[in-house]
Amino acid sequence: MIQDTKQRIVDTAIAVFNDDQSAPLEKVAEKALVTRRTLHRYFKDRSELLTACSKDIRKRCSEAMAAALDNPGDSLSRLEQLLYAAIDCGAKYAFFHKLHNSDTHDHHSTNDDCAAYEAMYRRFLQFVVHLQDQAIVSKHVTAEWVYCFFSGVVNTAVKADHAGAVAKMNQKQFAWFSFSRGIGI
Repeated sequence: MIQDTKQRIVDTAIAVFNDDQSAPLEKVAEKALVTRRTLHRYFKDRSELLTACSKDIRKRCSEAMAAALDNPGDSLSRLEQLLYAAIDCGAKYAFFHKLHNSDTHDHHSTNDDCAAYEAMYRRFLQFVVHLQDQAIVSKHVTAEWVYCFFSGVVNTAVKADHAGAVAKMNQKQFAWFSFSRGIGI
């Protein structure tokens, strides 16, 4: 029960902070259906909550993305599964990306979260170059651009889901269609 409450607070904070990084902790508590006092039983302050969010994101998203990349299927299927894994991570992926690309982020490769982000980013870029070498992805775009586009498609899918604008069963289909066409597949 205690762990469930703590995880619910973390999951809620990720969703709230993904929409508004400066949202007050009262909003997190309200959306998590706990009191502010309960929130502070688990997290002494905003910084501690953000650290917990970042650790949770790193673990879950890194595992999901690595599983997609390590899939024994063909390269195109792995790319599609990679997109689906990021969409399944949803707000967690979007928030992880925002945290590590914000102007206020003090990036240090000695920080576990930063190192995990860098490793995922480098692995993604290497995979895109591999796809370009196989003539699956157009060489008219850079691997960095493909990464930014990938993140944008994931963010769009997350926002569409949050707004209820797209049926859950169509979300991945629309995202794959948009992404695959956008990178020249």
